Amino acid sequence: MIDVENLTRVFGDVTAVDGITFHVNEGEIFGFLGPNGAGKTTTVRMLSCLISKTSGEAHIADYDVSNDSDSLKIRKIIGLVPDNVGLYEELSAYRNLDFYGKLYECPEQRRKENIERLLRMLELWDKRDVKVGTFSKGMKQKLAVIRALIHDPEILFLDEPTVNLDPESSKIVRDFILELKEEKKTIFLNTHNLDEAQRLCDKIGILNTKLRAIGTPEELEESVWGKKTVIQLEQVNKVILKALDKLSLGKIVHNNNKLTIDVVNPELDNPNIVNAIVGAGGHVQYVTELSPTLEDAYLKFVRKS
Repeated sequence: MIDVENLTRVFGDVTAVDGITFHVNEGEIFGFLGPNGAGKTTTVRMLSCLISKTSGEAHIADYDVSNDSDSLKIRKIIGLVPDNVGLYEELSAYRNLDFYGKLYECPEQRRKENIERLLRMLELWDKRDVKVGTFSKGMKQKLAVIRALIHDPEILFLDEPTVNLDPESSKIVRDFILELKEEKKTIFLNTHNLDEAQRLCDKIGILNTKLRAIGTPEELEESVWGKKTVIQLEQVNKVILKALDKLSLGKIVHNNNKLTIDVVNPELDNPNIVNAIVGAGGHVQYVTELSPTLEDAYLKFVRKS
């Protein structure tokens, strides 16, 4: 659905996006994580045909972003929630949405149905006749999400969609995004919110001008240090450590009667580890898994860059 190869954008002497390559499948939620200035918004603007690329290739549903006739077709099948909502503040919420629906040549009846359905889903229907200039930042952000969906696009680009929202409103938008996924929409999400990326994304790219890593949240987490088992014992002694050495395990760290052991397959390795400890006279108090987080992965790849 989205194919990018060696995509680059240069502004004067500054390379904002440097040779990134990735693929987003139809119906997938793909997330970009990265610090400010990493190139996330620039990438979305190129894919949305708002700015041109310097080099490389990018296709949206087999349309070339650098082809003028294709760019018009791309704009018809995508929705965009930009980092700046850009609504008409003197118009009501309903008139804003109706105006943009007309720009997308959405038929009147379908336009009315979509406006009501989406306003109700994001809990703004009661505010439909209120001027947008009186809205809070969070309400404007939700309205921008609705605007991007008026014409029922196949692909949705979201640039920090929950940045101005309180926790309750953020949950409403996240749940809404998951509903869109159930409708088989393809979603490209820029976010600084690691928890949001963890909950929503099928795949995540960590961007800092270059694409530093890409994978599922689980794959990125495991890339930090793999799998580790933590075992708290009543007491660790040489007999227990010698018994564990016979199992050909990974690195074993001993600290205050706690063992942290690198394992390949916890389901297979942990029973053998516990049996060896008990057989050596050890008393196990608890066994747990030490798991890296998405934050650990993010910091690893951003700092490395």
